[in-house]
Amino acid sequence: MEYRKIRAIISGGGTGGHIFPALSIANQLKALNPETEILFVGANGRMEMEKVPAAGYKIVGLDISGLNRKLLSAANFKLPYKIWKSRQTAKKLIREFKPDIAIGVGGYASAPLLSAAQSLGIPTLIQEQNGFAGLTNKILGKKAKSICVAYEGMDRFFPADRIILTGNPIRKEIVPADEAMRSEAMSFYGLNPEKKHLFIVGGSLGSRTLNVSMQKWIEAGCTGGEDIEVIWQCGKYYKAGVDEFMAGRNLPNILYSDFIKRMDLAYAAADVVISRSGASSISELCAAHKASIFVPSPNVTEDHQTHNAMALVRKDAGMIVRDADAPQQLMETACALLADPQKIASIEKNVALLAKTDAAQTIADEVYRIIG
Repeated sequence: MEYRKIRAIISGGGTGGHIFPALSIANQLKALNPETEILFVGANGRMEMEKVPAAGYKIVGLDISGLNRKLLSAANFKLPYKIWKSRQTAKKLIREFKPDIAIGVGGYASAPLLSAAQSLGIPTLIQEQNGFAGLTNKILGKKAKSICVAYEGMDRFFPADRIILTGNPIRKEIVPADEAMRSEAMSFYGLNPEKKHLFIVGGSLGSRTLNVSMQKWIEAGCTGGEDIEVIWQCGKYYKAGVDEFMAGRNLPNILYSDFIKRMDLAYAAADVVISRSGASSISELCAAHKASIFVPSPNVTEDHQTHNAMALVRKDAGMIVRDADAPQQLMETACALLADPQKIASIEKNVALLAKTDAAQTIADEVYRIIG
């Protein structure tokens, strides 16, 4: 296939689960043809407005937000106007940029941008990360040229003849660790290779439930002692509270921070990972061949994180603890798994079979097929 120069708009964001796949797609398109021009469209005030420019791409923000859970809130009454205004702005951007294709990865900005593109005759591609499609993507999928999905059975939500099972695009550095990489991870984090290692990751924003579970474990005196070292990503929203909790506690075997800069090395160090079950997190854990315990967030549309996790649990490729049960059960479950190397090896073997590491290239090829 000839990868000619193209112009693409990529829209979406809100969390790392949307942003990192979007950047993976953009990076792949640029790798195939460095002259390709890419414009990102995000939501003002959201994470993409910081992360996308840091990755070297231009981004334009729309004044758009989601539906407030308190239905009678003032923000919800303003929402129809925000949607209308964002769609008008999106149309203006499309007319000025003249894209060959518009790609939506989910998030607030994706709906007005892709809707505007479809109304102007611009071909669209949707990248649906989760095992349960949200309402916006189900509506946009009716007119999309292709829907790239990460899970089987998505014809419940989209036209079957336009679905392509690609997996989720992930960061290229996420790979199964060899001995050299594991040694680098031990050195980078100052860990003892003779001990067992637990990595707790609450996603780009952190997780209150995972933090509370960890704190209860520490308060109970079950800190891993001489046997376990912990890398604990608490999230920027919770960092101050965790700082206060950890003050005065002499726990050198527990390393905590708000953000993990070297996820590849954190995965490499871990014997077991505790994680939310956002689509990108699951895809990375599959690619890294990690034994994981998932705690699906209850604060997501259609409980899609449970659907994501169960796709692995049903194939003995992961474990699950309900959010409500986590403070009492999570760390006990993790310690039991750490003490069972045969169980860890079995999960690692099964999760490796689910890894799809060429998703970005497959999606890029689909982009070129659509454009012709």
